[in-house]
Amino acid sequence: MLGGILSNAASGNAGKGNIENRVAQVDSDKYDYQIYVPVNVKSEESLPVIVFLHGIGQRGSGGFVPTEGTGGLLVRQYFAQIPAIVLLPQCRLGIYWSDPVMDEMMMNSLAQTTEEFDVNTKRIYLIGVSMGGYGVWHFASEHPGKFAALVSICGGSSLRNGDRFSSIAQKVGKTPAWLFHGADDRVVPVTESRQIVEALKANEGNVKYSEYAGVGHNIWMNALGEKDLLPWLLAQSL
Repeated sequence: MLGGILSNAASGNAGKGNIENRVAQVDSDKYDYQIYVPVNVKSEESLPVIVFLHGIGQRGSGGFVPTEGTGGLLVRQYFAQIPAIVLLPQCRLGIYWSDPVMDEMMMNSLAQTTEEFDVNTKRIYLIGVSMGGYGVWHFASEHPGKFAALVSICGGSSLRNGDRFSSIAQKVGKTPAWLFHGADDRVVPVTESRQIVEALKANEGNVKYSEYAGVGHNIWMNALGEKDLLPWLLAQSL
């Protein structure tokens, strides 16, 4: 995903905000996360928040988004196009977003962000890629009514047993969701997104689906290239 962000970055240096480091605590353990703070955060009121859940390759500690050098510059240039605070939690090695500790860490990070800034709590959005796409359905079903819209890119059901799709759809309800998947994905089967879409539709959910023929797992540039994605996302509100 980071490669997609870098190659899609806008040119020019004006108007870039800051990528800042923060720490969330779960019991006695501390976890690093990052936030992008728009340059106009002090003059804007009630900014929305976009929570981005990374894929399996970005697990670790210390933050996964570069803040210095060319990489940091390009990331800030891309984020400068987004009139929102971007929350960038990081999942630890060897576990997944659905792990109870990662769930608590992410929600603590979000709570700290909403306390620190003048955030519009009716406009908190959740985006995830690959492992993060699975995370979208975990957090949306475990914390129903928290997020104003969901974007799952090559993700799947966070449940391993039983009814893996309908139970999620019932908890997600009518939360607007837009799913993206490559038809030739050999990492996360496209049937994962297709079955979530069908379950949401059967539950009278508010769902959009974009599937790309001839595309494999690396579809984030396709998703980022959807010119209606950001306007659609930011138009949603609880």
